[in-house]
Amino acid sequence: MKNKKLLKKFTYLCALHYRNFFSMNILSYFVAVPLMMIVLLFLSKDLKMIRTIMVSGSVVLLGLATVLVVLFIGERSSGNNAQMLFTQTVEWFKPLNVTYSVGVDGISVAMLALSAIIVFTGVFSSWNMAMAKEFFLWYCLLSVGVFGFFISTDLFSMFMFYEIALIPMYLLIGLWGTGRKEYSAMKLTLMLMGGSAFLLVGIIGIYYTSGHSTFNLLEIAQNLHIPVEHQRWIFPATFLGFGVLGALFPFHTWSPDGHASAPTAVSMLHAGVLMKLGGYGCFRVAIYLMPEAAHELGWIFLILTGISVIYGAFSAVVQTDLKYINAYSSVSHCGLVLFAILMLNQTAMTGAVMQMLSHGLMTALFFSLIGLIYGRTHTRDIREMGGLMKIMPFASVCYVIAGLASLGLPGLSGFVAEMTIFVGSFGAQDIFPFAATNTFTTTLTIVACCSIVITAVYILRTVGKILYGPVQNEHHLSLTDAAWFERISAVGLIVAIVFMGFYPSSVANIISDSITPIIEKLAMI
Repeated sequence: MKNKKLLKKFTYLCALHYRNFFSMNILSYFVAVPLMMIVLLFLSKDLKMIRTIMVSGSVVLLGLATVLVVLFIGERSSGNNAQMLFTQTVEWFKPLNVTYSVGVDGISVAMLALSAIIVFTGVFSSWNMAMAKEFFLWYCLLSVGVFGFFISTDLFSMFMFYEIALIPMYLLIGLWGTGRKEYSAMKLTLMLMGGSAFLLVGIIGIYYTSGHSTFNLLEIAQNLHIPVEHQRWIFPATFLGFGVLGALFPFHTWSPDGHASAPTAVSMLHAGVLMKLGGYGCFRVAIYLMPEAAHELGWIFLILTGISVIYGAFSAVVQTDLKYINAYSSVSHCGLVLFAILMLNQTAMTGAVMQMLSHGLMTALFFSLIGLIYGRTHTRDIREMGGLMKIMPFASVCYVIAGLASLGLPGLSGFVAEMTIFVGSFGAQDIFPFAATNTFTTTLTIVACCSIVITAVYILRTVGKILYGPVQNEHHLSLTDAAWFERISAVGLIVAIVFMGFYPSSVANIISDSITPIIEKLAMI
């Protein structure tokens, strides 16, 4: 009876003001729903109710993302060419001109949809989590930070949501992780907080050098101007601050350890969404607000991102732990995102956003399956596994699909994202002053292309090692295949990967129009 009353209360809260739902700002619901889930989790007392709240809430978020995509496409089709749609501004702290400002363009919509998918599938991947109530409380708080970051257009509130997304990671890894979880949690927290310090300096610098009248990034970009001499120190601070979260070399070392120790759903959300905050921030703040410095200093970070792409791929080759393999693969793929953003042209930037989506989906699928395999075999060492295709055919086939998406098989999301990046990167011929013959960008692009071959090496090696050949441990013969809740998680991610691979234009069309204002601003220099 109590459970039924609690469920009714949740339904009532979600349906509150239903008649005015679409006249209100739909974006705020992406923050409100996880907050309501936190309140209801506090009130819940049994596992069944906890699961009901998480599934119901994640379904609501997925529905909100779907509705937002439909509404966004409808607005664009009707001729609404405003840079940001569904905007809302509420004064928060007048003395410093801090506001709760929200709005979305195609990039934000894509990131919100990705986040909703991974939150939904992550719930099913955590179905049997110990201390479920406490785990999901922190999981929901992490979701609040992620969704709030992607809808914010105010730099201060964006930074606040950024910090909200980082704080729960320490406890989620330190309490529910495996291996050297305390060390990994502390390392991750310290390095990301170090990046946050650079980011805070950059945001304060933007505020005061642009006239200290607003934190709204659209107002700063359109009506104000940051002097070039200030851009030269603010740009490195903001790009580095966001870049640390995007696994920028040599500040990437927190990522493999953090992924290896994190529980499955946290790894999914961390690699699938949280690391995308870095690329999104570099794109939305560093490049958009400081285009002159991006032209002058971008080559420095371009070299570092090129190293990330190759270094991450080579490091994955020599790993024997499944999570470390995927973690270093994430360093390589996220490096490719920053690499494309710094090419400063529309094709490459469109590819960068598509790569964020593709990597988010396939790495979440990888970590979901790795958690499934580890939960049964109690090992992540590929040398101790073999013949799993016969024992767990469903999970094995899903792992092969994830691997093929990672190495860029045509028809899957990885191919369209990487090809768009490489085509756009070769087109970046005269961005940097000293690269008049475009040798610099062309050489770096060729080097980055080599990562495809390296990726194929570690993916095919891993697949052959754990799925085929003789069974290494006779106890593995009694293992069971994926349960129903694990199948929901895997199938949901595979559907999204295949959809993006077969219908890339549906994604690219939403994204490309939103990149145009940034390209126009870069072209004015």
